[in-house]
Amino acid sequence: MLKHRGFPGRLPGSDFQFTIRRANPKGVTPLVARERFRDRRPADRRADTAFMRALWEHFGDQPFERGNLDAGRLSWLWGREVIPAEDPFDAESYEALLILDVSKARASFPEAFEEGEFP
Repeated sequence: MLKHRGFPGRLPGSDFQFTIRRANPKGVTPLVARERFRDRRPADRRADTAFMRALWEHFGDQPFERGNLDAGRLSWLWGREVIPAEDPFDAESYEALLILDVSKARASFPEAFEEGEFP
């Protein structure tokens, strides 16, 4: 499992995890699309925005390996802002390649793409 050096481990000041420390010995957690409802808590929305900003700053519009990125956090973006970069795609692989759909990501999380310090 590739560890993305320099990628934030969590949202500062919270328990919202962005990366995992080690591979799951029971098997890889698959990526599944999770529905984001309008009434989600502000803290959840902040975590999604911060994770999107970290993805953009770390990988940009280039394909990247899933590696140690948290499956739960990726699943909130999966199938919309984060899509497979290869065909066939294995949702249960740490080596799977992903890519940002930048146009959808900018529409969903405009504040993640703004210049300057992120709150």
